[in-house]
Amino acid sequence: ANFEMGRLYQMRDLDDSAAMYFNKAAGPTPFGQVAAGRAALAKGQNDAAATSFDAAAKATKNKDAKVLTMIAQAYGESDVKNIDKALTYVNAAQTANKKDEPALMVARGNIYLKTDQGGGEAMTSFDRATMANPNYTQAYYEKGVLDVRSRNAGDAVKNLQKAIELDAKYAPAYKELAEMYFYAGQYDKALSTFKQYQEVAEKSTNTDAEYASFLYLTKKFPEALVEVNNVLAKEPNNVTMNRLKAYTMYETGDYAGAATAMDTYMRTAPPEKIIADDYAYQSRILGKTDKVAESLVAINKAIELAPASKKPDFEAEKTKIQLRKGDYSGALGALKEKAKNGDLADQYRLAAAYASAKSYTQADSVFNIINTAKPDYVPAYIARAKVNAALDPEASKGLANPYYEKYIALGSADPTKYKAGLVESYDYLGAYSAQKNNKAAAKDYFEKALAVDPTDDFATKSLKIVNGASAPARKPAARPVPKKK
Repeated sequence: ANFEMGRLYQMRDLDDSAAMYFNKAAGPTPFGQVAAGRAALAKGQNDAAATSFDAAAKATKNKDAKVLTMIAQAYGESDVKNIDKALTYVNAAQTANKKDEPALMVARGNIYLKTDQGGGEAMTSFDRATMANPNYTQAYYEKGVLDVRSRNAGDAVKNLQKAIELDAKYAPAYKELAEMYFYAGQYDKALSTFKQYQEVAEKSTNTDAEYASFLYLTKKFPEALVEVNNVLAKEPNNVTMNRLKAYTMYETGDYAGAATAMDTYMRTAPPEKIIADDYAYQSRILGKTDKVAESLVAINKAIELAPASKKPDFEAEKTKIQLRKGDYSGALGALKEKAKNGDLADQYRLAAAYASAKSYTQADSVFNIINTAKPDYVPAYIARAKVNAALDPEASKGLANPYYEKYIALGSADPTKYKAGLVESYDYLGAYSAQKNNKAAAKDYFEKALAVDPTDDFATKSLKIVNGASAPARKPAARPVPKKK
């Protein structure tokens, strides 16, 4: 029992617990020597492990297939990357068996998985295991895991469900299946399957913590917070759960609570455990509590720690903070650099930043690039109209008019989606027409505004003025250019 508990903990990456149970099973017999070797492997003591395994094999004259298979399993279930030593035990066990034996074939497959090109040999090994014993649960599980890794979802589901069919309490299959559904975006299936995993897995705070993490990943933030608090009630110093408490409180909108939780986490977590996402969340929390300068410091730390794949997202967050702080030169520098090789979304962010900095001519130039590259992108026209309205504050030149007109031409195809922009466009053009004493055009624009939004107060009042010929309507102030998310 101690040996199998050690295997279980090692497969769950709980190496300290694994070593403890393997040491309980250690002793002078070949079996005990294998257990001692596995304890050493769990601690990263590879040379000591090899010594124990060699002693076990020598004690059985290298002919006991069970002992040799156990050593092969030890290497297959460990982090040891060099497979040469492990394969000598596989070959010796195969010679002793004289036929394929499922446990050995699974071990062989796991050993080959440690190499970059070992997937083919691994799947062949797992297939040999199921051919040797069509009811060998672990082989179907391992095939399913490899199918997930190869992005073969159909076969992955089939093999993992076969493992569950053979053993309804085989917890790893539920977990792998749940994670596969999660990465496929099937969150309801992912959650229900993970709940099944939780029900059949060993009852522990670690399992509960995994469930809390899964709820967070599937954006069930209130439910995740409940599970996080349940784990922390039993393990108040659990680093992952203290981290997740700050994250989930932020996501549920409790920014004050998130700030307290983040302070606790940052104060108590070992420095080596703090990751880039921690600083990113800290930055967001500080931003929500109006500590903009501190927010900028935190996001810089996130960028420093982040892997290359995450840096662009954090850089984008930094730019938003700089704009909020009024540091337009800093924000524009980053946005201009990104726009050089970026997409139209990056160009839009640059144009919006220019507008925020009141550099309207530059903003108009960038919006022109967007209009030219994607002439059917509706939001860019009203954004450009706002910029030109700022360049023509008295509306004497009509600089904004062509872009409001283009917005109307495109946006009218979906008046529900573009309602606010259509109302703004009609109001602006109506006011411009009234200012130029073109009452017929003004009346037409205001009536169209009211057709889109009967509650439009500006159009209602302006229409009365136009009909009463008392005074021209004043041009409404253009709303700020919306930021690209």
